Amino acid sequence: MFDFSERVLLVTGAAGGIGRAVAQEFVTGGANVVMTDINYDATIEAAQAVDPLGTRTEVIRMDATATADIERAIERCMTRFGKLDYLVTAAAIFEGDPFDTMTDEQWRRTISANLDSVFYICRRAVRVMTDGGAIVNVASEAAHTGGSPKHAHYGATKAGVLAFTKTIARELAPRIRVNAVSPGTIETPMVSCWLDEHGPDYINTIPMRRLGTPRDVAQAIAFLCGEAAGYITGTTIHVNGGSYVGA
Repeated sequence: MFDFSERVLLVTGAAGGIGRAVAQEFVTGGANVVMTDINYDATIEAAQAVDPLGTRTEVIRMDATATADIERAIERCMTRFGKLDYLVTAAAIFEGDPFDTMTDEQWRRTISANLDSVFYICRRAVRVMTDGGAIVNVASEAAHTGGSPKHAHYGATKAGVLAFTKTIARELAPRIRVNAVSPGTIETPMVSCWLDEHGPDYINTIPMRRLGTPRDVAQAIAFLCGEAAGYITGTTIHVNGGSYVGA
């Protein structure tokens, strides 16, 4: 188990499968967690599951693309817990839109939700983060492979997240470490329709012969935030069961 006693995490996309698993991993490790998501009711439900007494979590409705919402979330974090040690950016959308008919609105919506949001929250959070803090941005296997058909915008945003992560890791070192995780196909509601389309045989293309779980990703994120990763910054951990092996 990771030891995050007396530490404070802010996680975006906390109502989603990965965000919720991250909150659980950190609460179990002793952290206080600010859980933000645009879906307030689902985030309340997630918080009650990971912290039934409500003493270690703060739930905030936050549109990750709205800078005013981000400002309020950071202020609430500081008011409730007095500091911020870790930031995990798990907010994202995954919509299927064929490239040749993709509209400006569809492109802009995914860019805003998956890339602009990471810039906005990181820019604001670093102003108050403690020395020795850590940021972990959630990218995707699609950032390395080019993504799947109908997801040109998604793949582009996640590749952008990786480049952004590397760049600010240089700028923020040595005060704050910045890394990324690139999940493969993780069994979450966000990709359930995609999994239905590709069928059960898809699992046979994964060397580990199973889909990833949100906890698989959450534990990699916890490692990157913890002391064991104290000399790691500007890098990416692949969590995909071997489905992508880079050069």
